[in-house]
Amino acid sequence: MSYAPESYDPDNIFAKILRGDLPCHKVFEDDDTFAFMDIMPRTPGHVLVIPKTPCRNMLDASPAQIAAVMATVQKISLAMLEGYGADGITLQQFNEPAGGQEVYHLHFHILPRHEGDTLLPPRTMADADDVAAEAEKIRAALG
Repeated sequence: MSYAPESYDPDNIFAKILRGDLPCHKVFEDDDTFAFMDIMPRTPGHVLVIPKTPCRNMLDASPAQIAAVMATVQKISLAMLEGYGADGITLQQFNEPAGGQEVYHLHFHILPRHEGDTLLPPRTMADADDVAAEAEKIRAALG
């Protein structure tokens, strides 16, 4: 069976964030990628990394898009180890409805983790001031 993705929706929430139509707490940006705080974090410091160019998910992304996003994922992950004194990170990526994808723009979730911690409940909105403080902590660790 070959993969035939639905068409990319240029009005998805992440496309709107990239265009500046919706606010976010940016932690990093380069020519190819954009990293920002998840407003419904599963851990303090939960970051999303996306490509700046359109693609629905990993299944239709180009190798260049995946490489760029993964380089940024690694950069943010290393900053989390320092900025949070984290013991590790959890990296999540979902593809299509059956795979748990809810926003159809390629994105990776990076969650700083400490030994023995538990994830916060899904779909719970965080306090905006807390999210802003978490973003600053990661930006500071990035230097």
